[in-house]
Amino acid sequence: MRIRALLRFAGSLTATNLRASLALRGAFWLQAVLMVVNNVAFFTMWWILFARFHEIGGWRLADLMTLYGVVASGYGFAVVFGGGARRLARAIVDGELDPRLTQPKPVLLHAVASSSIASGWGDVATGVGMLYLAGRLDLANAPLLGLAIAVSALSFVAVTVTFQCLAFWMGDVEQLARQLWELTLNFALYPQPLFAGSLSFVLYTLIPAGFVGFLPVEVVRNPSLHACLYALGGAVLSWAIAVSVFAAGLRRYESGNRFGAIGS
Repeated sequence: MRIRALLRFAGSLTATNLRASLALRGAFWLQAVLMVVNNVAFFTMWWILFARFHEIGGWRLADLMTLYGVVASGYGFAVVFGGGARRLARAIVDGELDPRLTQPKPVLLHAVASSSIASGWGDVATGVGMLYLAGRLDLANAPLLGLAIAVSALSFVAVTVTFQCLAFWMGDVEQLARQLWELTLNFALYPQPLFAGSLSFVLYTLIPAGFVGFLPVEVVRNPSLHACLYALGGAVLSWAIAVSVFAAGLRRYESGNRFGAIGS
């Protein structure tokens, strides 16, 4: 019953945010279209590269389209349904968690689902288009695609929460958190074979691109039980870290280490 109530609460928050983002239809469509244009412009570089070198580290253009499709879709759903995660550091610094601490609902869920970023639909549209061009968009692949995109989206939100929670100890880290998040996104859009040795270790720890990109895409590229378990394990680990860091920081926040306050 508690899980059902939490799901209803999350659904209500999401529905409210979606209605708010759709209220300004012109701005909504402009943000979505501009994001599609931006993504296509970025991918053009890869298209030119693969036109000259047909294979890079064992990856072909269809493989990269699959990676981009999974990551772009996962990122899009992450910011649409969990856009509040990107404002978490600011909320911590400004004391905006105070009203949520008095409510019976989980603070982290309320904070993460408190905002929706309309441009994320442009990323979802781009991702679906890339998967179609890669030949992955069919009924046979639908369950695997759903799993890969869901894992990527959940990992994106978890990683964002972890970075933003540095504000509990370091104060105003909004810019630092954004840079770490952008590094994670950028590295996740490159073929995994380009990274080896210590750099590969970094991409599964300090800059967890492996959890948001490398592991989910293997569910579609090389489907197997192991690939699915690794991807799910990565998402679970990402959230375990995010929840633990947030809980530790919240205890510090409750002890009076606040940087501001807001009226109720």
